[in-house]
Amino acid sequence: MRSGLKSFGSALMVMLLVLGCAAIAYARWTRPVADADAALDAGDYAAALAGYSAGEARFDRLPPVKQALSAEYNRIVSNELWLLYRLERYDETIDKAERAPEGSQPHFWAACAFFDKARAEEKSDARLGWLSRAEEEFRRAVEAAPDDWDTKFNFELTTRLAAELRKQPKTPPSQLMQLLRPEPKAGARPVKRVG
Repeated sequence: MRSGLKSFGSALMVMLLVLGCAAIAYARWTRPVADADAALDAGDYAAALAGYSAGEARFDRLPPVKQALSAEYNRIVSNELWLLYRLERYDETIDKAERAPEGSQPHFWAACAFFDKARAEEKSDARLGWLSRAEEEFRRAVEAAPDDWDTKFNFELTTRLAAELRKQPKTPPSQLMQLLRPEPKAGARPVKRVG
């Protein structure tokens, strides 16, 4: 009886030692991600982007780890997409979103980048093209996350704006958002506001 308890205790100690070593190895292996998180908190977006890219590259070299820790990998890629968008690197955001896993919300970030490219575009045909691509990506984002109300709002806003832009394609970029709030007709009575 005593030797069985001793064997069990020894096995438990070895297992705890192995788990501890694995935890230390994982912490060292994901150090660039931890540094990127700290840089993001400090507002150093360039350093955060570099750290997340290094962390993603480590995951990409080991597909079994990437699959086993998919939630962490999705978080890393999602943060990269957010940073690229925030730094107004829209083409890079779109390219990265094409290769990103579904869990990192790639359609949402690509749609946001397409929308901002449309807002800055001077040529009406190209603007409508960017806006149509944003509409399609937002639709995919809503399909991927149907409970996300922010994505639904962005999709509806983009759809309405694209429809109005198809009616009035010569609208300058500075007046795009005014298409959503048309001017009241002359002589019409103002609507009474309640509350």
